[in-house]
Amino acid sequence: MPLRATQDPADVESVKDVPEKFLVFFSSRDETGRLWCPDCVAVEDFIQRTFEPSDAPSALIVYVGQKPEWKLPSSPFRGPPFNVGSIPTVIRVDDGARLVDGEIQHGLASLLTTKA
Repeated sequence: MPLRATQDPADVESVKDVPEKFLVFFSSRDETGRLWCPDCVAVEDFIQRTFEPSDAPSALIVYVGQKPEWKLPSSPFRGPPFNVGSIPTVIRVDDGARLVDGEIQHGLASLLTTKA
């Protein structure tokens, strides 16, 4: 399946050299199994429908941690090489093109079809 996920939370080093074409940065899941970030919840099904088909581009869901960890300026995903300032964020690995929050549902089809 072209969509897979990191451990929760992800280790930043394990995400640096992955074979996937896209990285999807989401909040971690809480004790009930739900993403703690409402914006991530809002696009979760859309992301799954987009990347789960066998002919879809490959993507890796990267769990950035629980809210207290993510909110720290020192969160490892906020700095290089990812520079994620907000979740959810989708990054095309080849060129670093990205969509953030509300841009995802409107712009993902274009991001998938344009050349890096």
